[in-house]
Amino acid sequence: MALKTNLNKVSMKPHPKFDGVKIGYVVTKEIHPELSIILLEVSPGVEIPNHTHEKEIDSILILQGEAETFINNEWTPVKEGDIIVIGSKELHGLRAKGEVPLKAYIIHAPALW
Repeated sequence: MALKTNLNKVSMKPHPKFDGVKIGYVVTKEIHPELSIILLEVSPGVEIPNHTHEKEIDSILILQGEAETFINNEWTPVKEGDIIVIGSKELHGLRAKGEVPLKAYIIHAPALW
């Protein structure tokens, strides 16, 4: 599977579980079962609660904004340019901070979405 797209062309929709969060599907498991790629936009002050993924590894690149992420059993600040990798079954969460929405590029392997 080869794909070329532009992040500005990804359609953002309300997240199915979290208010104040938008999601854009770049690659879904229907296209490629080994990985999914999404864009995530989290409004300032919104938190994605701590959770785990049974099989999926999260690879997250912060594109814009500031947040705190719960990894390694503590809240850690993250900002534009930071990369976060979270193994399967590892507890993690996210709190958007600052004045602008947090935007992140996320790869799940195997595919989550």
